[in-house]
Amino acid sequence: MSITQIIDKIKTEIINPAIYLLFGIAVLMFIWGIISYIASAGNPGKAEQGKKIMLYGIIGLFVMASALGIVKILCNFFGTC
Repeated sequence: MSITQIIDKIKTEIINPAIYLLFGIAVLMFIWGIISYIASAGNPGKAEQGKKIMLYGIIGLFVMASALGIVKILCNFFGTC
């Protein structure tokens, strides 16, 4: 087995599923923040907590999209795609 095949196997079996799983968790966090914000019903403390959860969800989405882009760039650079 060549190094190219090993790198491709690691990418397809470990890295990509982990990125997609974390991407899904970030989406769920964002949705949970929206639900918390809407359900706060005038309670400023809970509304602020919902905003923070939404912000963390957006940050997580950005980080996972960036990680996926970096993996694709490295994959294209090394020619393992």
